[in-house]
Amino acid sequence: MTGTVRMVRRARKGVGWRALAMTMSLLVMATWLEPSQSLPQGAPETVCDTMLPFHSGGSVLPQNSVSPFSVETSASTVGQGQTVRVDVTGVPEGLTFGGFMVQARNRNPPHQIVGQFSPARDGTVKLMNCENSVNNSATHSNAGAKPQVYLEWQSPVDFLGQVVFNATIAQSYSEFWVGVPSNPVQIVRRDLGAVPLPTAGPQPAFGSALPTTRAPYVPPNYVAPSAVAATADPFYNGCGVSKNCFGFPDGCVNTKTCTSVAAVTVRGDIYEFEIQSGRGNNAAYVAVGLSDDAKMGEDLTTECVPENGRVTMYSSYTSATPYAAVRTSVPQNSARLLNASLVDGVIYCRVARDPVTVVKGRTFDLRRQQYHLLVASGSSLKENSVGYHDIGRLPSGKAINLAEVQDLSGSSNLLVQLHGAFMIAAWIGTTSLGIIFARYFKQTWVGSQSCGKDQWFAWHRLLMVTTWSLTIAAYILIWVELKRAVWHAHSIIGLITVILCFLQPIGALFRPGPNDKKRPYFNWGHWLGGNLAHILGIVTIFFSVKLPKAELPEWMDWILVAFVVVHVLVHLIFSITGMASERHLSQRANTFQMGEMSPHHQQHAMRNGMSMERKMDAPYGAMRKGLLGVYGVVLVLFVVVLILLVVLAPIEQFLGKS
Repeated sequence: MTGTVRMVRRARKGVGWRALAMTMSLLVMATWLEPSQSLPQGAPETVCDTMLPFHSGGSVLPQNSVSPFSVETSASTVGQGQTVRVDVTGVPEGLTFGGFMVQARNRNPPHQIVGQFSPARDGTVKLMNCENSVNNSATHSNAGAKPQVYLEWQSPVDFLGQVVFNATIAQSYSEFWVGVPSNPVQIVRRDLGAVPLPTAGPQPAFGSALPTTRAPYVPPNYVAPSAVAATADPFYNGCGVSKNCFGFPDGCVNTKTCTSVAAVTVRGDIYEFEIQSGRGNNAAYVAVGLSDDAKMGEDLTTECVPENGRVTMYSSYTSATPYAAVRTSVPQNSARLLNASLVDGVIYCRVARDPVTVVKGRTFDLRRQQYHLLVASGSSLKENSVGYHDIGRLPSGKAINLAEVQDLSGSSNLLVQLHGAFMIAAWIGTTSLGIIFARYFKQTWVGSQSCGKDQWFAWHRLLMVTTWSLTIAAYILIWVELKRAVWHAHSIIGLITVILCFLQPIGALFRPGPNDKKRPYFNWGHWLGGNLAHILGIVTIFFSVKLPKAELPEWMDWILVAFVVVHVLVHLIFSITGMASERHLSQRANTFQMGEMSPHHQQHAMRNGMSMERKMDAPYGAMRKGLLGVYGVVLVLFVVVLILLVVLAPIEQFLGKS
């Protein structure tokens, strides 16, 4: 028995889930089948894994022919926590069956059972508790003949990806099929009501085919599509010869491994766009845009979205601030869907677009103008629009005449990456360290100078000049990249930060002398300007995480929060050390033996003592230096990690390739 369990586990790990039912059925029937038993009131929970009827002690095997029954769903895309209808019917109409068992399983390993079924109002369905979960499987409550069964299934709220409804259907005692699959159903985030719920209305004809191709019954020798070489994908036929192809990641067309890809074929005044998502990336949509400047905003886009069992095409217009793809006021008759499919989670559509389209006063003339191709895909939908392109997006590096076939490469994001890297190095790195030196190290390394200046001042000046240089360079780079003003929280707060940073060294040039009565006002102003710029600089970096162009992961916010916590904690420790140092100096002065001295000599001794103290390091200098070393190392780690996130953005795509 133990050996059998180990064999079953190996089978579950080593084969596709569709072949899993047949593999496990042979093992179960050969080892621990119970005596023949009829199950008029549904399958027992002991068969949750195998979905195999206990018939004739194992002498009756499942049919290996194509099942005459189908499992169809009312939607191919559904939001988390939403409901989809599952129909078990016979093909052709009128074919009946007696028993059944249905589960929804994750299409990817470990193929766990997910979601919950709702009780049937007519009492024809009995719910089962498999894998220690409630109501995640359904079976018949009686063995009477049934032409069809309608089930309601609610998707889990903590799952994203594809599920397949897998069924065992028994036409009679000796004829039953195990592993009858539905089309994959994509579970996406439910943003603003991500996808419409299935609407009530007339039921479909029994056995009627959905618009997308239904996967047939999978025999034991089934080979998963992922095992087929990428070179077999017909989408790439003719790329660079008869049609322009472009996708991401950059260079994927040559290897035929694109996460998302688009192709344009021009024959006279016929402009055909093909769009396809990659396998296994859980895409809720795939889109291609026509852009003047390789930047998102004011682009004409074509979106292919699986909805209610079919792939639908929409035309949209993108706005840059805030980023959104809207369908209102966009003529939907300017493009026509010629062909579409949703097979194994891969979205494909072929669209014919008019040579000239006018949207919101802008004319998109495909014959006379050149455009960048912009490919994007995402895992979520919004009401009447697509969601954020979290799977990825990439504009082509140059604008082209769509009729001229050529090789395309992606647009460089170098200036944006340099901008982000420079700002992180400046406001997380050099500014943080420069403020520490100025605030806590004036009485450390006393008597040691660099370039004729005290050590604290030399380091403070070097670090802040570096901040100024990096900030000005980064600001120039982003203007070169954008070539226009784009106003949002990041850019507005960033501009204020740059202005304060620019003014700080200018103010320092007019610093009054140490004994000048205006010196305290300068000190307060310089302190306020520097700290305000530092705070605003960090806030600006927080806002950059939300920028679509930056493509930074949302969890980068937590790294920034961790930096702020460490920075504040270090300031707190330095402040406590400083107060302890001042108390130590005060006690030393109070215990100075002056009892036998005259008042004149006492004043002279105190002045000499204070002068000597100023020529010595303040107490706890070793602690300050040690803490500075630790803080410097931690600060470098923060800067390196954050810069890597900027340079490798989108980091999810990079980690996926690794």
